[in-house]
Amino acid sequence: MSAFELVRRTHVAADPARVHDLINDFRKWPAWSPWEGLDPAMQRDYSGSDAGVGSHYAWSGNRKAGRGSTEITDSNPQEVGIDLHFDKPFKADNRIVFELTPAEGGTDVAWTMRGEQTGLSGLFGKLFNMDRLVGGDFEKGLARLKTAAES
Repeated sequence: MSAFELVRRTHVAADPARVHDLINDFRKWPAWSPWEGLDPAMQRDYSGSDAGVGSHYAWSGNRKAGRGSTEITDSNPQEVGIDLHFDKPFKADNRIVFELTPAEGGTDVAWTMRGEQTGLSGLFGKLFNMDRLVGGDFEKGLARLKTAAES
């Protein structure tokens, strides 16, 4: 078992409230999530609160999309905290945090994922580190978040 932390950052030329709104509502993730195009037939289930704490999103898709769920557990203007659970392609439980910092001309955004690599994900972790596995997806997602917030 090994702990990991993956962080990517960007600057968005938009008000922090606009950026927060796109992150804090799972129904708005299709506009920017890097994983939305992996399976056009992916099944989605939204439950709980419409947005913010208690909002829940579950998905089930092809091999690339996998199956899992997320729940917003913390939300304030500076941060959105999410519990992420994967069932497929491997089991994993991770913590996601989006930090939103007002900055000149907009918002600095940090997207962090923390977790433990165990079981199959631990085996993959020995072959590929999480940065190589997911870092590019975070960069793509932040670029899409920037575009969505700035438009």
